[in-house]
Amino acid sequence: MTALTNFITHLPILSAITFLPLVGALFILMIRGEAEVVARQSRLVALWTTGFTFLLSLLIWIQFEPGTAKFQFEEHFDWLPQYRISYHMGVDGISMLFVILSTFLTPLCILASWEAIQKQVREYIIAFLILETMMVGIFCAMDMVLFYVFFEGVLIPMFLIIGVWGGGRRVYSAFKFFLYTLTGSVLLLVALLAMYFQVGTTDIPALTAFKFARDIQMWLWLGMFASFAVKVPMWPVHTWLPDAHVDAPTAGSVILAGVLLKMGGYGFLRFSLPMLPEASNYFAPLVFTLSVIAVIYTSLVALVQSDMKKMIAYSSVAHMGFVTIGIFAATQQAVEGAIFQMLSHGVVSGALFLCVGIIYDRLHTREIDRYGGLVNNMPKYAFAFMVFMLASVGLPGTAGFVGEFLILTGTFQVNTWVALLAATGVILGAAYMLYLYRRVVYGELTKADVKAMLDLEPREIAILAPILIVVMWMGIYPMSFLDIMDESVAHLLKNYHDALATRAAEIAPLGSKLLAWLR
Repeated sequence: MTALTNFITHLPILSAITFLPLVGALFILMIRGEAEVVARQSRLVALWTTGFTFLLSLLIWIQFEPGTAKFQFEEHFDWLPQYRISYHMGVDGISMLFVILSTFLTPLCILASWEAIQKQVREYIIAFLILETMMVGIFCAMDMVLFYVFFEGVLIPMFLIIGVWGGGRRVYSAFKFFLYTLTGSVLLLVALLAMYFQVGTTDIPALTAFKFARDIQMWLWLGMFASFAVKVPMWPVHTWLPDAHVDAPTAGSVILAGVLLKMGGYGFLRFSLPMLPEASNYFAPLVFTLSVIAVIYTSLVALVQSDMKKMIAYSSVAHMGFVTIGIFAATQQAVEGAIFQMLSHGVVSGALFLCVGIIYDRLHTREIDRYGGLVNNMPKYAFAFMVFMLASVGLPGTAGFVGEFLILTGTFQVNTWVALLAATGVILGAAYMLYLYRRVVYGELTKADVKAMLDLEPREIAILAPILIVVMWMGIYPMSFLDIMDESVAHLLKNYHDALATRAAEIAPLGSKLLAWLR
């Protein structure tokens, strides 16, 4: 173990995990031969590359030191030294788990696309490998310029995945996704430049330690909010998500729901709360209001959907509403619950989209009314779908329960009404997910084409089984995740509440003088 520790210490492991998929993409570019040969070899290279990247990322978890808020596995090199912009990578208890989530889902997406994608396979695979590099880079970056490069870089491969390999109105959905997210990100860039000109560096730890004036915090917070709210997405800037999900290929939907939606929540945790505490506290009621509307409204919209993908897409908006409530409640339980909810939603929603993709590949429709009685001829599928559906509902013993419970418990300490209104989302979530499951899995098996559908094949079992294990593991032994993030969250909230206390102490004498004058 000592030898392994020394090896990892001297290896730039975060850079290796981040850029290894790009190496795989370069190998795929060099493949020559007939179209079928190129497609087969591209899939194999991508599977080996993403699989090895995942195994390499597990070394971070093995060697990660819990009980400290320090950034670990740091890499720091001068990039643009004259502008104090550096290549700075590192992970703490908050970001490390998102790196694992990204590397875990990507090889499963490659497997899910094995037979579903038959045109321009090499280009599709390369887009996914570039996407993985960008996703991992977001969670490892400790310089805001580096973060912004990765943050925006995600748009290009996902735009292509939806626009080229999607279905239906894929071009419309791709452009809507791109324009919504790019518009918000422009304001993030303005906020980044304002911070750089005031502090003189883009290093994230240095920006976190700097005390911005309250008035400046307000404008910076709004600039960041414009970008992160679209990425979450929060109501009312969520309308791009259902369209993107419906027209994206199955693997695209998995990554979109599993990882890309977490970029907004991660941005709030890494930038808004620690760097702009007074503004975060001031705008918390706004976030609570929008989040409660998202939880209730999108759950009601999900109830009336006839398209399975669209129903799960609206459920994602509702679940991410819980996340933003937990983050801005700013209690230990609520913030840890928000992070846990992001992780659990990443695997559960990804699994639900995979389940939809499995039956879509057989019948080529996502209409709920076209199915029914699948438990009779697809019992393995019915079991897997049931577990993921119950996890989405928040059944105790599954991943979905822990995050929602911690968020509601932590939020109750801050605002009883917000917690109560958010709790209605749990009831509505059970209503639409049970409705979906009953209509698809139970009932009489009367349709000939549905009766001819075959149960899960070995490749599909290999995709769903790891996710099923993770879902149960997170529900039964959540402390293996909470212990990692505990100290980082505690450090973040201590600085947050210390900043608010300092501000309160500064304005208290002014209040006393005003009262004395009025008397």
